[in-house]
Amino acid sequence: MYEQLSHSILNEILDHLEPELKDQELNHFYTRLGANFYSLFSLFQKLYGRRHDFKEQLEKLVAVMARQYIRRSPELRAVDLAREKDFNWFLNSTWVGMPLYVDGFADDLPDLQTKLDYFTELGINLVHLMPILECPQNASDGGYAVSNYRKINQKVGDLEDLLNLAQKMRQREILLALDIVVNHTSDEHEWAEKARQGDETYQKYYYMFDSRDIPDMFEKSLPEVFPETSPGNFTWDDKLNKWVMTVFNSYQWDLNYQNPAVLIEMVDIILFWGNQGIDILRLDAVAFLWKKLGSYSQNEEEAHIILQIFKDCCQITSPGVIFIAEAIVAPMEIVRYFGEDAIQAKECEIAYNATFMALLWDAVATKNTRLLVQGLKNIPEKLQRATWLNYIRCHDDIGLGFTDADIAQAGYEPRSHREFLIKYFTGQFEGTDARGLLFGQNPKNNDARLSGTLTSLIGLETACEQQDHEKIQLCVQHILLLHSMICSFGGIPLIYYGDEIGTFNDYSYVGNLSKANDTRWAHRPKINWQKAELRKVKGTIEYQIFTALQRMIQVRKKTKSFADFNNRVMLNINNEHIFAFVRTQTKRQNNVLVVGNFSATYQYLDLDTFDCYPFDCSQRDLLTNLYSGKPPEIFDRQLVLPPFAFYWLIEDERPSFDGAIIN
Repeated sequence: MYEQLSHSILNEILDHLEPELKDQELNHFYTRLGANFYSLFSLFQKLYGRRHDFKEQLEKLVAVMARQYIRRSPELRAVDLAREKDFNWFLNSTWVGMPLYVDGFADDLPDLQTKLDYFTELGINLVHLMPILECPQNASDGGYAVSNYRKINQKVGDLEDLLNLAQKMRQREILLALDIVVNHTSDEHEWAEKARQGDETYQKYYYMFDSRDIPDMFEKSLPEVFPETSPGNFTWDDKLNKWVMTVFNSYQWDLNYQNPAVLIEMVDIILFWGNQGIDILRLDAVAFLWKKLGSYSQNEEEAHIILQIFKDCCQITSPGVIFIAEAIVAPMEIVRYFGEDAIQAKECEIAYNATFMALLWDAVATKNTRLLVQGLKNIPEKLQRATWLNYIRCHDDIGLGFTDADIAQAGYEPRSHREFLIKYFTGQFEGTDARGLLFGQNPKNNDARLSGTLTSLIGLETACEQQDHEKIQLCVQHILLLHSMICSFGGIPLIYYGDEIGTFNDYSYVGNLSKANDTRWAHRPKINWQKAELRKVKGTIEYQIFTALQRMIQVRKKTKSFADFNNRVMLNINNEHIFAFVRTQTKRQNNVLVVGNFSATYQYLDLDTFDCYPFDCSQRDLLTNLYSGKPPEIFDRQLVLPPFAFYWLIEDERPSFDGAIIN
C-alpha cells in the first residue's frame, strides 16, 4: 500500500543507508520493503511513535534487514522465491514432524546427521530441534535460558555442525525447525552481565526496579508460571541492587520490548538464524512479550504487534522462513497468534493446537468424547493460510487447557473433573494403569499439570510390567488411535521422539541435581538405539507401533484431503464413545470420513441413521479403509469399531488402497 508519509520516511531512510549497503544487489529486498513498509511503519509507530528517536530507531531496523538480506546465500534466496510462488506450501498433507532433543535422540549434531535415514524410513520430513543455543549448565530450563543467541551449546556441537546438518536435510527435503526464545534471556547473557556492571543501556533491556513498589503492583495481577519451584515474578539481584522481572524462573530475565533496541536486536537474531538455513523458527513464550500493570501481561495487543513486526521483517528479508507461535493459552486466544487478517497469517503461520491435545487426553481418561466434541466447538476457525501443529505429546507438561464452561457443558462438575483427570493420570484412581507425574502443582489451589511419556500415560508401561498381552495390545491400539487423530484432523502432525518405538518414562532424572525437581525430564529420554532396532523384529511392541505409524504417514502424504485448507466438517454422533469428522475435497467422492472409537469396548454406528454428510455412507459395499486397504467391519448396516479402533473411509470401487494418490 502506498501512503505518502511512510514512504517519504522510507526514502529518507534509504538515503541514509551506509554506502556498503547501497552498493549491494538489493532488487528483491527493495521490492519487498516497498510492499511491506507501510504496514511495518504503522506497527512500529504504534509501539514507539511517541519517542523522540522514532525515525532513528526505524532506520536502524531497516539497516538490520538490509545487512541480513545481503548475508543470505543464493541457495536460500532461491528457496525464498520458490516458496513465494507456492505460498501455501506448508499447508499440504506431505508434512509430518518430529520434535527432539539433539542429545536425547543422538549424541550431538554430527551424530544426528547419521540418523537422517531413520527419519526417511518413518516418513518424517520436518525435524524440530529443541533448544540448542548456549545456556548455563545448571540453570538452563531445558535450554530456554539462553546466554548467547548466536552460539550453539558446545555439548551438541557448533554452528558449522548445524550448517552441515541443515544442508544435508535440505538435500533430503526435510525441513529444519529451531527455537528462538524471544521473551527472556539467561541472567548470564552478555546483556545481563553488562547491566550488572552498571551499563544503563543494557539495564533498559530488562524490567528493573530499585524498590518493591512497582513489582508489588504487578504481583497483584500477574499469575505464577512455576508456583512450586519459582514463586513470584521478581528476583532480587545483589550485584545490581535491583529487583528484576523474572516471570518464568529466577535466572530468566524478561526482556523489555518497550525499548525498541530490544525489538531490533531480536529481529537481527531471527534473521540471523533464517540465514543459517532454518526453515521454521519456533518463537517461544510469545504470549508474554508485553507487560502492563493491572493485567495478566499475557496476550496483550502490543505482543501481537511485536509478532507482526517480526513477520514483516522476515517477509522482507527471508520470506521462505515461517514462524511457529509457542502460545499455550486459552482456546479463544490461540487463533489470534495467526493474526487478525481474514486470510493472511500476519503473525505466525503455525500454532500449537494445545486445546485439541488436552481434549484428546480427556477422552483417554473418560473413554468418551463428550468434552472433546464440546471443546472443539469453541475453537474459532483459523485463517486460511495458517495451520495447526497437532500433537499428543511434546517436551512440555500437559495442561488441562479447556474451559470450565466446556467441562460443565459436557456434563461434569469442573473442579471434581479436573481432580479426576489428575488422579487418573498419576495412577491414584482405581482401575488406572497410567504412570504420570505431577508438574507445577500449585499449593494455593491444588491445581497441577502432568508429565510422562505417551506410553506410560496410556498404561503400556504397567501392562508390560504385568506381562498382560491383552492389555498390551489394547494400549498399542490406543496409541495408534491417538496418532490417527493428529494425522487426519487438519494441520501438521508431530510425533514426539521415542513415541514411535513405545519409549517409557525415564526416571533417571531424579538422580541429576539440575533436573531432579522437574518431572518433565521423565518424558525427555535418551533414545535406546538397541531398543529402536526392535522396530525391525516382527511381533515386538516397537515393530507394531513403528510400522503402523509408517503406514499411517504414507497414507496421509498421499491423501490430499488431509491438506489443511479449513476443509473439515465435524459430525454429530449419538454414541458418546465415537468421534467423527469429514475431510473434504472439491470432488465429493474424494472426501474422507474419519471415525474413532475411544472406548475399550466394541461400538457401532447405524449407517442408515448416521448423518455423515458431506460424506456418502449409502454405498456400503464401496467403503474402503485407507489405512488398512480393506473394507471396514460392517454387519447388517452397522459399522463396527473394535476397542480403540479407527477408520479413514473413502468411497472407492477399488478393492484396496494401492498407493495411488487420492486427489
